[in-house]
Amino acid sequence: MSGIAHGEEDLKPVEQSGLNAVLAEKGAKAAFNHAFEAGDELTEFNFTAERGVGANVGEGRRFTRIPRADLTGATEWSAHLPTREGGPNATACIACHNVPMANGAGDVAVNVLVDPAHTGDPKRFLERNTLPLLALGVPQRLAEEMTAELKTQRDAMVAQACRTGAADTALVAKAVAFGTLAASRVAIEPCKVEIDKNGLEGIDEDLVVKPFGWKGNHATIRSFTRGAAHNELGLQAVELVGDKDGDHDGIINELTVGDITSLTLYMAGLERPVTRLELADLGLTKVSEMEKFRILEGEALFASTGCAACHVPEMKLDTPIFSEPSATPGFYDVTFPSGTKPSDESLTQKTAIRFDLTADQPNNRIETATGEIKLLGALRETKNGGALAHWFTDFKRHNMGPVLADPDAPLGIAAEMWPTRSLAGVGSTGPWLHDGRATTLDEAIRTHGGEASDSRGAYASLPKEEREALIAYLENLVIFKQEEEDEDL
Repeated sequence: MSGIAHGEEDLKPVEQSGLNAVLAEKGAKAAFNHAFEAGDELTEFNFTAERGVGANVGEGRRFTRIPRADLTGATEWSAHLPTREGGPNATACIACHNVPMANGAGDVAVNVLVDPAHTGDPKRFLERNTLPLLALGVPQRLAEEMTAELKTQRDAMVAQACRTGAADTALVAKAVAFGTLAASRVAIEPCKVEIDKNGLEGIDEDLVVKPFGWKGNHATIRSFTRGAAHNELGLQAVELVGDKDGDHDGIINELTVGDITSLTLYMAGLERPVTRLELADLGLTKVSEMEKFRILEGEALFASTGCAACHVPEMKLDTPIFSEPSATPGFYDVTFPSGTKPSDESLTQKTAIRFDLTADQPNNRIETATGEIKLLGALRETKNGGALAHWFTDFKRHNMGPVLADPDAPLGIAAEMWPTRSLAGVGSTGPWLHDGRATTLDEAIRTHGGEASDSRGAYASLPKEEREALIAYLENLVIFKQEEEDEDL
């Protein structure tokens, strides 16, 4: 932990040029550790008005838990740029991300209400529960590799259409099917094709897999972070608004480019969720033989009921190196939302900070009785240099039926469509579902509908003992952080 107390005023902004200097002088590992520590401090810091937290909501207020589309004055809620979805409603990241520990999920007490379309109608507000921030480098890297696969398949189809006049392809990435594309040649010299995208399933037309946000509308940690900082904390990043005071609180340059880089690398490099069985093997918790039997029985039932078809338990990561900025098209900013180029702010792929998802995570480095260090916070490396990720999602949007549908669809994603939520750590992160309505995992499963109706029915038809075994398997997926000695003591 950083040791920075809430309310202290000595947290200095992180300059991207400073991160670049550490990279040049001390190497990638030192630069990652430097950024990780800075991100740790930023997530824990209790920002004050002097640092730009909050916004000029109107009526003399700085914070609000209710979207205020009714406040339409020249500097009030509705006039903020970028357009405000909700809030601001907190002064620190961990004010909401705190279950069962810092950087975790959030109770329903800290649910947020958003009104992206500025309807001012409470019946159309979207309610969102808080998800954990752990090991976010894992889903981003998986999404990067899946996106690259899909685009390669599309490009091969286009090349075939140029040769033969027409072609189609089934889109599959890491064994997940995303529907089909078809192409027809409309000009020969140079070749031009028209692509029919009506067969796509669960993904946007750009074929970029977007793992962040309850609707799957952010491809990168960086994009999600600067949006959350704006909407939830009222902290406007330089890369979001430039040197403008978009929220009319009298403060500019509230988060630097280096701040966002540090927050991104911190969340990317946080420890991964684990299992109770892993912890028991290391002597960090106790699991009886009967409990182990029930967990393994539940794992088999999770597959046989069809739950694992969408909550895919395991995916292989070919290259477990996270890079900020990324080198994968669709996962780096060509231009910042502010209109400036990242290179103008010293953020370039030449000075990207990289770390290994199988080796470099600072947390949960467990020393065994024999003195061996177990990297419990890292992914398990495969023989060919890849890694195994247990993220329990297919990264695809599905129709979940009318019961779970949003009351509105302001983001252009159908109200009943949801990306498969990761179950990594799900045993530690209740309440569940997008608005926290499910107080038990049994409730959460029984609320599934639409494309999940068959698996819900299969679960509901199990004998009580088998349902309990499946739940025991889910409760085995937990969040753990080894306590560290306080260096200040």
